[in-house]
Amino acid sequence: MSRILRLHHDDDVAIATAPLSPGDRVELDGQVIAVLDPIPSGHKLAIRALGVSAPVRKYGQPIGRATCPIQVGRHVHTQNLRDEHRVVDRIESTNPPPPPEPLRRSFDGYLRADGRVGTRNYVAVLSTVNCSATVCHKIVARFDADRLKRWPNVDGVFAATHTTGCALQYGGRKHQMIGRTMAGYADHPNVGGCLMIGLGCEQNTPAYLQQRHGIVPLSAPDGRVLTRDEGVPTLTMQVEGGSAVTIDRGEAMLETVLDRANEIVRSPADASSLCIAVECGGSDGYSGITANPAIGAVSDRVVACGGTSIISETTELYGAEHLLCERSRSPEVAQKLIDRLHWWQQHVAHYGGELDNNPSVGNKAGGLTTITEKSLGAVSKSGTTALEAVYDYAQRVTARGLTVMDTPGFDPASVTGKVAGGANLVLFSTGRGSCFGCKPTPVIKIASNSDLFRRLSGDMDLDAGKAISGTSIEQLGDEFFEFALHVASGRSTASERNGFGDHEFVPWTVGPTL
Repeated sequence: MSRILRLHHDDDVAIATAPLSPGDRVELDGQVIAVLDPIPSGHKLAIRALGVSAPVRKYGQPIGRATCPIQVGRHVHTQNLRDEHRVVDRIESTNPPPPPEPLRRSFDGYLRADGRVGTRNYVAVLSTVNCSATVCHKIVARFDADRLKRWPNVDGVFAATHTTGCALQYGGRKHQMIGRTMAGYADHPNVGGCLMIGLGCEQNTPAYLQQRHGIVPLSAPDGRVLTRDEGVPTLTMQVEGGSAVTIDRGEAMLETVLDRANEIVRSPADASSLCIAVECGGSDGYSGITANPAIGAVSDRVVACGGTSIISETTELYGAEHLLCERSRSPEVAQKLIDRLHWWQQHVAHYGGELDNNPSVGNKAGGLTTITEKSLGAVSKSGTTALEAVYDYAQRVTARGLTVMDTPGFDPASVTGKVAGGANLVLFSTGRGSCFGCKPTPVIKIASNSDLFRRLSGDMDLDAGKAISGTSIEQLGDEFFEFALHVASGRSTASERNGFGDHEFVPWTVGPTL
């Protein structure tokens, strides 16, 4: 196996697939290159001489410009490379690809009354405001593993609590975003029932959630079994008489919700009911070569089945947005993505930042230098199909095919939005070792390199590092898609076995705290 890998014939850099030291010699297409700097695995080696301000290409695309002359054999990274991407203002035309060859597959899921299908059957306890968060968690704590054996068809009970719900403009953007997120979880195909707890004096009232977001609050009499479609049983601490009374009443009401949720069992469902969220976190220099393209291959297969794929992290599409715009179903779809990127530039600039600050310390240690480089690797999670629609954060995703949701790059907030949008399965790549779960949706963790897969074997589900040693991306796509179908049918993921998902509900909201 060669110790360097060139991704495209136009590239000015190659990727070190093993640590390189000064004096090492590596060969590329008959050219012998003397290594001049220490180059960690996953980092970039100059294979062409570059002048000051010369564009530096990886994936066949510019990832930035040289800040000084770069000799062949030098380490290309933050010391000699800067980002210089510009987002266009208008999209006049697009060139969507033809649809993929149809594919028919199935899984065993939970059929809901509205026709959607869940991959899990959870019961949720939602807080309307941070002031009721502790009560929510105390109610959930009364339903431990032993007690939940009474409801064998329910995967568990979880609390979805947050830091807002009050001190915000009524009906404003921040209020709308938390409302959409709560509505998405309350009516999620992976949620067989839920209970909502409020304080009583917040802005995010049950009445607001009903009027603006379709959550129907229901004050149910004791002992009556609640149906999922009647509404969301709701308790208000100030009305009930305080926290202790609310906890006791909530426990009793939750039993009736669990009784009803337990009546649903798995049954065969067409894979067109899959709605996958694709995510990358803790990325390294291998992520855009192995794990992300493999996820993209799974995305293509889901779309071929008639399902939906959601890519997000808008700040990590910056620099690669032109690839999605070209594939967009229409100029209007592409323009919506461009408009969101311009909003992000203004939003970040308001706080004295810029989007190229996005690659984290860990990303850079793993070999990623600029946001454009990171984005070019991240966008490969989208596969090759046409972009059908662009959605606001936590908006219900109704389109079939590939979609974009506007989210930040912060993984918990990004995944929370896509789950609120209806994602019933998450494929999450990592090169540095992100450990993440998100109830009620199972998260499949995919290691970008085999060393990580071995070191964090208890947290990783799949090894995409096999692509470096000869397994094709298409072969990985087939393997990972089969695994995803098994998970959709009930196979547990590493994050589920480790108990992740109770603290990763992190809604993104924009606006002042008043």
